[in-house]
Amino acid sequence: MNLKSLAIIAILAVFIASCDKDAKAPVISDVEVGLNNSKMAYVGGDLHLEASIVAEGKISKIQVTIHPASEAADVSAMKVKSSTAHEGEWEVDTTYTKFSGLKNTTFHEHIDVPVNAPIEAYHLHIIVVDMEGNTTEFEEEGLTVSAPVADGIKPTITISTVPTANQVFKTGETISISGTITDPKGLAGAYIGLVKVSQGLADAVVSSSNTITLLHFHDFTDVKNYSFSANIKVGNAKDNDLTPKDATWTSGEYYLLVKAPAIDGEAGFSQHYPITIQ
Repeated sequence: MNLKSLAIIAILAVFIASCDKDAKAPVISDVEVGLNNSKMAYVGGDLHLEASIVAEGKISKIQVTIHPASEAADVSAMKVKSSTAHEGEWEVDTTYTKFSGLKNTTFHEHIDVPVNAPIEAYHLHIIVVDMEGNTTEFEEEGLTVSAPVADGIKPTITISTVPTANQVFKTGETISISGTITDPKGLAGAYIGLVKVSQGLADAVVSSSNTITLLHFHDFTDVKNYSFSANIKVGNAKDNDLTPKDATWTSGEYYLLVKAPAIDGEAGFSQHYPITIQ
């Protein structure tokens, strides 16, 4: 009887293990490409992406690729691992692992669109791979990158508190800024970057990819009015980006810049607020 019982238990264990390995492929639903699923982004702005993901086998990674519609998709041949324009093209190949181990999540990311990204049609792919090796892909063939609509109305940025001109900050000290941003059409985002003067960046190209981020925000309760308060401690290992990234601190002259794109692509910029870091 003991042998028969052990045999039955062994068979059940194999059956259960087999069932566990047969997890269904991940499900991608409720996808939004662009604000309000407009399937549109503007050069110098960013692309809003959101999707509901359910993976019985637990998420291993989520990959987003973007390529010109005129080119066939070949993920293995993507030229870059970020959002960058090069050789007259714009391609994206980014893998997110921060959702690893989750069975369900809301994927919500914003991808920078460079100011020199070609104005044309693109294909977007969201690929979800679970820990059992199952893969599901969502494809959007109607993504369009356009130039901002120049109607002369740009977001208004009002600063309430900011460091004094050329104030010196040392390791461990906190840099802070606060204020409001308004726009009658509606805001698409808000970004505050700490820019090193020696970089020589034009305001339009300041982004999370080339500056230390104090604030990066898109989820407005009121898209026409936004009050912000942001700070960062000098020497922090990570900044305040949507996904905090490594912060590289060196002594020198910097300035704070507030950047606010509207839903029509036109952006407002604050003046430069100079500080010194030692």
